[in-house]
Parts: sequence; C-alpha cells; structure tokens
Amino acid sequence: MELVRATEAAAIRAVPFIGRGDKNAADKAAVDAMRVFLGTVNFDGLIVIGEGEKDEAPMLFNGERVGNGRGPACDIAVDPIDGTSLTAAGRQNALSVIAVSSRGTMLDASSVFYMDKIVTGGAGRGVVSLDASIGDNIRELSKKTGKPVGEMVLAVLDRPRHAGLIDEIRSAGAGTRLMSDGDVAGGINAARWETRIDMCVGIGGSPEGITTACALKAIGGYMQGRLAPKDDAERAGGIAAGLDIDKLLELDDMVSGDNTFFVATGVTDGGLVDGVRRMGPVIRTESIVMRSKSGTTRRVIAEHLASKWL
Repeated sequence: MELVRATEAAAIRAVPFIGRGDKNAADKAAVDAMRVFLGTVNFDGLIVIGEGEKDEAPMLFNGERVGNGRGPACDIAVDPIDGTSLTAAGRQNALSVIAVSSRGTMLDASSVFYMDKIVTGGAGRGVVSLDASIGDNIRELSKKTGKPVGEMVLAVLDRPRHAGLIDEIRSAGAGTRLMSDGDVAGGINAARWETRIDMCVGIGGSPEGITTACALKAIGGYMQGRLAPKDDAERAGGIAAGLDIDKLLELDDMVSGDNTFFVATGVTDGGLVDGVRRMGPVIRTESIVMRSKSGTTRRVIAEHLASKWL
C-alpha cells in the first residue's frame, strides 16, 4: 500500500495537465508527487531504472536513493507517467508505475534507451523467439493456444520504424492493435488471459521493458528482449557500461529472483485500469498491484477527499 500511495499521488497530480499539450509539465507534477511519497516508504530503495534521459524531461534519476532507509534493500524502476504524450493529448492508457525487486536483481539498461521486445502469456514460453520471424511466431503461438491466426491480435507501438513489422503481421493473417504510446500496458495486456491481445512486439523503451518484466513475473507471462541502441555511440556506451548488447534477454536476465512487485495507477482510462476521476467531493483512483512471490494480482479502488488535494 505504501507503493500504491506513491503512484496514486503521481496520477492525481498529473490530472490538471491531461489534454493540455505540455507533457513535461505533467511529468514534473507526477515526479514531484511520487518522490515525496517514496520518501516515506520503509525500504532502502535505489532507482536503477529512471525516466527522463531520452527527452530531457523531469525525472527521478538513475542512482537516486528513495525510501526512509529502513527495511529491505531494493532495486526500483519508476515511471511517474508511462505515456506523457498520451496525457498531454488526453488519450487513453497513461499510467503511473513503480516496480520493485530485491537489491542487485534488476538489469541496469539505462545506457541504452531502447529494446526490441516480444511479450506473450505463459503459453509463449519455449514457443516464440525474437530470433524467429514474426510470421513464424504468430503461427507457433496459434498452434500452442489453439487460437486461429485470423483471430490473433498483436499490440505494436505506432511508429515509422514498425511499418515493415506491421505489414508482416497483417500478411501473416493476424490483426494489429496500434498503440500511440505506453507499451507497459500493452505488454501486460498481452500476458493477461482476459484481454484480446495475444502478443506485444516491437522496439520500445528499455526502462519500460524492465518494468514490464517485473509485472510478468507476477502473472506468469513470458518475454524476451534485446537492447536496440540507436547509433554507434549509444552501442559503445552500453558496452562500456558492461551490457551485452546482442544478448537475447530472458525474463531472468532482466529481473532475477522471484520477489518482484509491480504497481500502476491509471492517469487516463485504459484497458488495464481506469483513470483518475473527480466524483463530487472525492477523487477516485484505480490501481493494480502484482507480486511475484505470491503470484497475486490485486485491484485497489480508492476514494480521496478532494479537499486534501486542492
């Protein structure tokens, strides 16, 4: 619940900026709120995956210590708003996110900003691979699940770099769900049994990839990743930081161990959780909390007196 309070605060503080066109202002409001609440949590937290370097946005920086210093030593991945552009435009699926694992278990991929990913439910383990073509992955997963190819849906970030990938998916006979932003929710929805998304593929942020891995460990999903530096300089920086750039990363390479937490609160409405809503004298939030050790997923609906936030 301490972690939920931090994502709730970030989501609530971002609300005045929904649809206002200023993603950095929304991010700063969420960052400031999250930092305050993280400072009260009973742990010795080290931010391994922070946000901000990609676009010089406000950030909780890599290497920052959070928590009150008492309690377990933890690695932290934070994204005060996963989907700042979604928030600024007033679109769906913006989240406030925190992921936590035991100290020393979370891959520090901060020197390479992007990662090629493939995410499925547990049925994809040993079936799909980044080393295979997308058409083969679709057909193999179809065989494993018994779902016809023509009924399969793949989530992909709507980016020019994915034009060829999108064509290949459609040529294989499957459909696409194009995301304007926010591939953490896309990856989690690909692993949840109750959604129509069968797979999430393509190049997205490496921080989002590590964060998604924490959630997948709690819900039995499957994921592979491979770092995707944008140029030779970034590749060299990753190598200098000790990263194996070309390694096919499995879940345990991204987050080792079996004690991960993933917490997300909706900023705007989406397929994972509802967004923040003002309802008379209260502000209502919806959050999802996942823990790998127990294999549980909980939903938290909270009503906050608006007078405490105005």
